[in-house]
Amino acid sequence: MSVMNTHYGAEKISRMLAGRRAVYFLGIGGITMSSLAHITHRAGYKVGGSDRALSPLTARLAAEGLEIFEGHDAAHLDGYDALVYTVAVREDTPELVRARAEGLPVISRADYLGFLMRGYTNRVGISGMHGKSTTTSMTTEVFLAGDADPTVISGAELSSIGGAYRVGGEENFIFESCEYMDSFLDFYPSIAVVLNIEMDHVDYFRDLDQIKRSFRAYIEKTRGCGCAVLNADDENVMDMAADFAGSVLSFGIHKDADVMARNIEYTGEGTSFDLCHGSMKKRVTLRVPGEHNVYNALAAAACGILCGIPSGQIVCGLGNFRGAARRMDEKGRCNGARVFEDYAHHPTEISATLRAAKHMGFDRVFCVFQPHTYSRTKGLFDGFAAALRLCDTAILADIYPARETDTLGMSSSLLAKAVGENALYFDSLEKIVAYLKENAAEKDAILVMGAGDIVKLTPLLLD
Repeated sequence: MSVMNTHYGAEKISRMLAGRRAVYFLGIGGITMSSLAHITHRAGYKVGGSDRALSPLTARLAAEGLEIFEGHDAAHLDGYDALVYTVAVREDTPELVRARAEGLPVISRADYLGFLMRGYTNRVGISGMHGKSTTTSMTTEVFLAGDADPTVISGAELSSIGGAYRVGGEENFIFESCEYMDSFLDFYPSIAVVLNIEMDHVDYFRDLDQIKRSFRAYIEKTRGCGCAVLNADDENVMDMAADFAGSVLSFGIHKDADVMARNIEYTGEGTSFDLCHGSMKKRVTLRVPGEHNVYNALAAAACGILCGIPSGQIVCGLGNFRGAARRMDEKGRCNGARVFEDYAHHPTEISATLRAAKHMGFDRVFCVFQPHTYSRTKGLFDGFAAALRLCDTAILADIYPARETDTLGMSSSLLAKAVGENALYFDSLEKIVAYLKENAAEKDAILVMGAGDIVKLTPLLLD
């Protein structure tokens, strides 16, 4: 079972860490955990940590002088006087068990991130079930174009900052706000963006009403100190915010909103639109496709407006965005077909990515999808089947279990049957490679999609 968030709050954590100078990160290979480790190390602390497998992220940490362990062992904690953990670890992880037994400060990742952000003037938190990493990256580009020197914690790597984090000045902190296990309730946003709300994380949230209550508690954090930035076209978002007494800046395409996109044109691999706010009207040209990215850009623009970024620099920043890692991220060719990686692991995300791919003029779109967790696959089963029907051929890899074991009788084979005639299931990456090497051709697209280890497939595919 996963470990719950601590919810200590910034003031208590400050007291807990007083006089301590060595912080251990349990699950250090995660994108956010590695970023927090980098920032903590730069602040002058001794930093180390472990994960079950090494990766390019852990290699970068080691190159900076951090102590990195592969696998978990209580002895790894020697020389450390505080521990930060990700909720993906288990209660019986040896370092966690030892830290608790010795009475060391034990703090969840979200709680620690909340502690770090308190000293910043503008704390821009990007939340929603989908699009957080892309919108965080777009917002980063807007602030960079505006010379606002942001500090950034994202869930995806961005080439312009050389990774998933950036240490900047002490005025602007841009961060991704994850709703899983109510992690974002440990944050202190002065600008709380809500991109969209729907059912997800069925292993934690019982129903949509619980999710709405969590997002309401999140935007309530801005009352008296900031503003909620809300998607006017999302019924669940607007229902969640009904009678909200704080400040709101809305964005949208179809319904009247404070920040709007008009005259949208989809041009193959890009999108352009008029960005409208009050008397301001500026033409934006995005280098990424799809309506979902127009919404992401509107949210990023709204954050820039609230923080005083001039409109011309907002437009420039949005135009500078070339995509984030594993978000329709082109990696090379397979038999002449273009190969992309995408992090989509929810039906809405899959649908948005596949619709965007349709605008790009490919003869055929092959989607290799690895479902993420048995509980999500079961809870959103019909949605996955409907979304995968949007591609020409859906290829299902085995479910990535993450923190779970199969107690639900779920399988990718069952999902492939539900998708229908355009779906195939293979029980190994090698068989997927063989199929695509035989069938994909120039003018086709191959999307390697999912939040697990499906990225291991990509180097096997490339010519």
